[in-house]
Amino acid sequence: MDAIVLLKEDHKTVEALFKRFEQAGERAHVEKRKIVETITKELVTHAYIEEEIFYPAARAKVPATGDHVLESVEEHHVVVWMLSELKDLDPADERFTAKVTVLMENVRHHVKEEEQDWFPQVRAAMGRKELQELGERMAKAKTDAPTDPLAVRSARS
Repeated sequence: MDAIVLLKEDHKTVEALFKRFEQAGERAHVEKRKIVETITKELVTHAYIEEEIFYPAARAKVPATGDHVLESVEEHHVVVWMLSELKDLDPADERFTAKVTVLMENVRHHVKEEEQDWFPQVRAAMGRKELQELGERMAKAKTDAPTDPLAVRSARS
């Protein structure tokens, strides 16, 4: 699987989790907690492979995307801090759903920019073989991803 296909598959997985959260009942606190735990795992892993492998490779190959990379890292920064706050927040707390809603809005914005504006530039600059090799590295690196949102590089920037 090439790197961009892998990232888009991750995006689809997270979007499906967002929809599950949105469809959970107002009082489905246990279900919402489980969904947010899965969202956290998926987003932390995704941010990790993007920041450690994809972004540096894309920036090296397409220097004009440097601003996209910097903005994406800042968007990750917001997301991982929100995830860290959700980790200890009771789903019954009135702020829980509001915080998850803002998280979803941020991630959806990030995904739209990547998929519409940035990925096409990277695909045009990298050959099929290079994207496949990058995708293989990223798939393997998923096993090395931290579980703590604040362990992702962007949390410290």
